[in-house]
Parts: sequence; structure tokens; C-alpha cells
Amino acid sequence: MTTKDPRVPASTNYEDRVSVASSSESDNGHRDRDQHTRHAHRLNEKRDVADDPNPLVNLTQEEVVANAAEYARTSGLEEYEELFKKGGLIAQNPKALGVGLPMLTDQDRADLAHESQHKWAQNSTLYSLVILCSLAAAVQGMDETVINGAQLFFQDQFGINGDSSHDTWILGLVNSAPYLCCACAGCWLSDPLNKQFGRRGTVFISCLVAAITCIWSGVTDTWWHLFIARFCLGFGIGAKSATVPVYAAECTPAVIRGALVMMWQMWTAFGIMLGYVADVAFYNVPDKPHITGLNWRLMLGSAMLPAVMVCCQVYFCPESPRWYISRGDHRKAFDSMVRLRTSKLQAARDLYYMHVLLLEENALKRGHNRVLELFTIPRNRRAALASWIVMFMQQFCGVNVIAYYSSVIFHDSGFSEISALLASMGFGIINFLFAIPAVYTIDTFGRRNLLLTTFPLMALFLLFTGFSFYIPDEKARIGCVALGIYLFGIAYSPGEGPVPFTYSAEAFPLYIRDVGMSFATATTWFFNFVLAITWPSLQRAFTTQGAFGWYAGWNIVGFFLVLLFVPETKALTLEELDRVFGVTTRTHAKYQATKLPYWYRRYIMRQDVDEPLPLYELDFDFDQPNVPRTVEEKV
Repeated sequence: MTTKDPRVPASTNYEDRVSVASSSESDNGHRDRDQHTRHAHRLNEKRDVADDPNPLVNLTQEEVVANAAEYARTSGLEEYEELFKKGGLIAQNPKALGVGLPMLTDQDRADLAHESQHKWAQNSTLYSLVILCSLAAAVQGMDETVINGAQLFFQDQFGINGDSSHDTWILGLVNSAPYLCCACAGCWLSDPLNKQFGRRGTVFISCLVAAITCIWSGVTDTWWHLFIARFCLGFGIGAKSATVPVYAAECTPAVIRGALVMMWQMWTAFGIMLGYVADVAFYNVPDKPHITGLNWRLMLGSAMLPAVMVCCQVYFCPESPRWYISRGDHRKAFDSMVRLRTSKLQAARDLYYMHVLLLEENALKRGHNRVLELFTIPRNRRAALASWIVMFMQQFCGVNVIAYYSSVIFHDSGFSEISALLASMGFGIINFLFAIPAVYTIDTFGRRNLLLTTFPLMALFLLFTGFSFYIPDEKARIGCVALGIYLFGIAYSPGEGPVPFTYSAEAFPLYIRDVGMSFATATTWFFNFVLAITWPSLQRAFTTQGAFGWYAGWNIVGFFLVLLFVPETKALTLEELDRVFGVTTRTHAKYQATKLPYWYRRYIMRQDVDEPLPLYELDFDFDQPNVPRTVEEKV
């Protein structure tokens, strides 16, 4: 016998629920009453683990069919009513692949079986969107690293090449200018831009700004003029970094979402490599009459090329279906979903399931201040905490010390200028190549496991790099410094490289996703700014050895922060993550702390010990009520 979940719309009150999902925030007697009812229902559930992530399992097939048909009729999709009936039934039990559903044809079942067995067999439009997001990421990578080689030259031209405290702080300020803007303004523009122009429009505007400011940076004539140009670059970087991962996450199927969203970081790594390539390519460009420093100007200006390519491509890709559905435009959402899926049946299934879960997500809304709700609603607060941790540690693991200052670090260890640039390019190549395996591991090994594995390794390699500066022999010192930095890049690329943006893009509910992603990216850019502005002075005060040791220590801190406060999110739909973040922070931290002795005994001491009971466990039985059990109940 099945039980009916009051959080899911039935045919008798469906009109009210449609109003909840599609009306504006100011329009709303039905929504307010429904929100309070469902919110009270949630408060009465005293659970410490995630609820069932699929509310449709608590409905009969007749109810699902009726609701799906009503959705099609009320959303202007009447001609697809039969398709949505099928889609609703498939969404109720997706793992069954349509078995036992007489409404489905043999071709329908064949399509579902092919989707299950060949998860990478997606259509060309989806991969075109992935290419777009990859190019946008390459823009970011180039913007970050062309400064690495340019600073070897503009320091002398602008008179900030000394070892004084003044010069080191000015150099840090110029290098960090875009990230100061990102943290203070650029990321926070993402929300109004997305609401007004959509995902595609925001990507276009941000890449256009990035292209213009790259050219501007190449024609500056003082350090403060370069600071202003690079500060304005942050308006493009911030909005783009907060939008592109969300855009990719909202358009891709759950089974490959992590891999496709992490393309953001993999192709950021590619852009980082291109930035180093540009530094080497323009190193020997001579000055022209009336143009001093043509080489570093070309380095900075070259980052405009991928930005222009993105602007030319973006409107050939479909808009995010979730963005359309959040505005109540279900027809356009379906058209967009059809372009992103291999069949109309899969599009109807995903759109209807998205709609049902978004209705439930509306219960989280308590008012109209989304920034406040990011921290006052427990589910949102837990997602913000986890995203803040991974974004903060992406910077304080120390990677951008190497990305921005590797040429100076290599030069200080004994490399010539051109050798330092070539060594930096080697780091960029390693950063890109070792990000490729994460396309597979991020959805198999998992986001959390990748972080827990790589943090100790990054700490070890940073210590090795710092201590290598004590080696008196120059050749041995150069070799060990390069080895330490390259090993660090190998550990960083599949872990803290791709995970933070993937994790943050999927952690927040739709209604607050733009604000949440803005918060997450503002976090990473603010600490990016802190790292970039302080490194020259930190290196001067702590010495290179002490500065590397400082960030090695932060990697150990990061390991424990992830262990206790960052839940796993792989292979769940964006809306199902509500259940994962429904677990209290205290319960999650306590459970993970108790698993630490198990890991030590099992994997270090190689003892045969019983595995602790899982924190999340759902008992699926379509003939019985779906009742989740807490850890205590399992015991």
C-alpha cells in the first residue's frame, strides 16, 4: 500500500501548486498558505538523515498520470500530454527503465535502456554547450596567468621592481586587482544579470567586458592605470565564474553532471596553460618606435581571443531549462530540454520531474530576502558552509601562488627569465593534463573523496618545495623546486581544481542558486585577492621556505574541514540534494569523526573491521511506504 506525500501536488489541488511554481514573488495567497503547510510538515519530521529524494514514489501510478496530464495542459503543452504521462511514470521509478509500464512502446524502452547503458551518448547540442562553457573557462585561465610573464617586464617599466615593502605591496595589488573586484562587485552582479538577461546573456556580457579590459590592460602606461584596467576585468571574471558552472549544471543529466560541470576547471587549467604559452611566445618580441614593453602588452592583450570566440557562439546554444521554468515559461523550458536530450520522452521526463521537485523546493522560501535566507534557512546555510569551505581551500591550498608567481619563484631558485617562463608553462601543461582524469573520477570516486585524498599530498609537496630552497647546490635546488611544484600540480588538478566550482554549482536550491553561487565565487575571489596581494610581502617576511610551509599547513586544515562539514553530492539531481543538506551539521560532523578510526584501522593498519553504518540509507519498495531510517534506528 502506498502513502501520499502532501508535499507533492495531487490533481485536486494542482492549480494552486502551478500558481506556486510560476507566479512572481509578490503574487500569492495560495503560495503563502501552501508554504506554511509544507514547512510545518518538514518541521514535524524529526529526522537526522536524508529523506527519500524522489517524492513521486509516494503516489500511485494513477495520481502520477493525472498530475502529469494536468501539468501539460496548464503549461501550454497540451499536444504533449501523452508524452508527459509517460515521463511522469518513468520519473517515478527511473531505474526500472519503463519495465511494467504498458503505456510505453518498445522504442521508448529501447531509448531508456540505451541512455542507461551509454551515459556519454548525449546529443550534439549538449556537447556544443559544453564546448561553450569550456571556452568561457579558458578565458578565465588566460586572464589569470598572462600576468605571470608580464610582471617580469612591467615592474621595471613602472618602477616597482625593488625589494621594499612599498614595491612588493604595489606588485601584489596590481596582480590581485581583478579578484578584489570579483569579491566586492563582479560576483554579486551575477544575480541581477541572470534575472534580467538569462544565463546566455550574462555569459555574453561578461566575456565582452573581459575582452575589452584585456585590450585596455595592454595599452596602460602606469602601474595605477594597469591596476584600474585589471580591476575592471574583475567585472567580467566575477559574473562569468558565477554563471557558467550553474549554466552547465542546469543543462546536463545527473549521471554525467559532475564530469561536464568540472570541464569548467579542466578548461580553466587549459586557459592557464595558454596564458603561459602566450608569455613564452611573446617573450622575445622587440619594442617598436614609441611602444615600450610591446612583449608584455601582447601577453595581456592575447587573453581577449577566447572571450571573443565565446561571444560569437553563446546564442547558438539553448538557454537553461531551469531558468525558463523559474520564470514560469514551461513551453520554452520544454523546447530547450528537447534540444539538450536525445528524445522528447527523456525531455518530458526530466522537465516534469524538475517541476515537481521545484514545487517542493518552494517550501524553503520564508520571505523575499534571498541573501538573508541563504544563512537563516538551515538547508541553505549548510550548502553555503560546504561551498565556502571548498572555495576557500581552493585558494589557501596555495595553487595560485604558483599560478601568479611561478616565474618569479623559479627565477629566485636559479632559473633564467626564459627558463622560468618555460618551467611555468610546464606547470600549466601538468595542471591541464592531470585534470582530465577527473572527468571520470568526479562522478565515480566522488567530490568529497577526491578532496580527502589530495589535501595531504598537496601539503607534503608544498613542504618539499619550500625545503628545497635550503639545498646549496644550484642544479639540485632547481630540480627539486621544479619537481615539488609539478607534483603539487599533479595532486591539485584532479581534486581542489575541479571540485569547488562543480560542488558550488549544484549545492544550492534553484530559487537561491544565483545568490548562493555569487557567495561561493565571491569567497574564492576574495581569498584569491588575499593570496595574490600578500605573497610578495609574505615571501619577504617568512622567506620562501616559510611561505610554502604556511600554505602546507592550510592543506591539513582543509582536510579536516572537508571531513567534518562537506557532504558528498555525486550522482544526485540538483533538487534531490535538498535531502542531503537536510542532515544537521552536528550529526554529519559527529558521524564522520567516528569514521576516522575505522579508516585508520582498515586502510593504514590493514585490519579486518566492520564498516560503520551509512549515514544516508533509503529503503525503496514501491509496494510499501518509503520510510527512511536514521542511524540510531538502524542500530
